[in-house]
Amino acid sequence: MTRRIVPDIIKDQKFLGISSSVSAREAAKLMSKHKFGALMVVKDDQLEGIISERDISNKIVAQGCDPDKTKVSQIMTKNPETISPDDTAIKALEHMHERGFRHLPVLNGETIIGIVSIRDLYAAAKDQLEDDLKDRDKFIFGTGYGC
Repeated sequence: MTRRIVPDIIKDQKFLGISSSVSAREAAKLMSKHKFGALMVVKDDQLEGIISERDISNKIVAQGCDPDKTKVSQIMTKNPETISPDDTAIKALEHMHERGFRHLPVLNGETIIGIVSIRDLYAAAKDQLEDDLKDRDKFIFGTGYGC
């Protein structure tokens, strides 16, 4: 069975959006508190960007910037690529691999649905491969088919 982003990966996800005007430290605190690797930057219920742990590490810590004085707007990825709820987990995983992403926002048109991580997608791909192998074995060994 092909797994779709919704409902197979994202079920009842409540996304946490932040404003681009908050400090990088506040963004890092939110990520730490909720155990998120990335946050969507939102204005008026519209996606403006995405900020990740990598952004904080590479653009603040490694550069010696002050996380209290650096705004999310200065380090976020603006207008990030997104995926649709109807996309498959495998398609999203391939896209993330090709582009070097670890998180992708999920939008239905302009409506924010949630965010998927590469970890979520690997788990779904693993489950799908296991199901495919079980189906193959049933076909080869004749169990579960016919009489």
